[in-house]
Amino acid sequence: MPRWDPRAEDRLREAALELFLEYGYENVTVAEITERAGLTRRSFSRYFTDKRDVLFAESEQLPVALAGSVRRADAALSPFEALLAALLDIAGALADQAPLAAQRRAVVRASPELQERGRTKFADVTAAVAGALRDRGTAESQATLLAEVGVAIFRTAFDRWTDQPDGVGLPVRIREAAAELAAGLGAVDFDALPRP
Repeated sequence: MPRWDPRAEDRLREAALELFLEYGYENVTVAEITERAGLTRRSFSRYFTDKRDVLFAESEQLPVALAGSVRRADAALSPFEALLAALLDIAGALADQAPLAAQRRAVVRASPELQERGRTKFADVTAAVAGALRDRGTAESQATLLAEVGVAIFRTAFDRWTDQPDGVGLPVRIREAAAELAAGLGAVDFDALPRP
């Protein structure tokens, strides 16, 4: 076997996902992952810091990519439109991750530790998007609110995309989630609400 395997990272990720789905995340060791992949612990350490990293290794790119897309959005767009445009832009780049997204999500759902890690990652996304909106001139409180709403739209769309693998892409799911939110907000009669 050659000293360097160009598919080593993919083999490790595939082996880890198989084992996590079979035995549960908490019951799998790095040694078992490397054995299943036919690689060494050293190979594992080259790509991942720990077994959680197998599932979240590329997630640190999402805050940077999404914030960059918000900053590059057409200046004529409202803050919310710029955010939606950025979500759609990023969704197109994630299209190739569809086959593994449902498996990763199933593993995360079954582990409280991984759920907490996921919440931390999405908090990073929210902070990055809020910063990008502020850079576009959006007021602090509005930027934070819109970032949280945008992340909620993304998560809802992503969940639907992985739960219903019917060929409808993530961009369509984002549009659906945003349209549902807009329709729901349009139906609110603020005069009928109790006053402070």
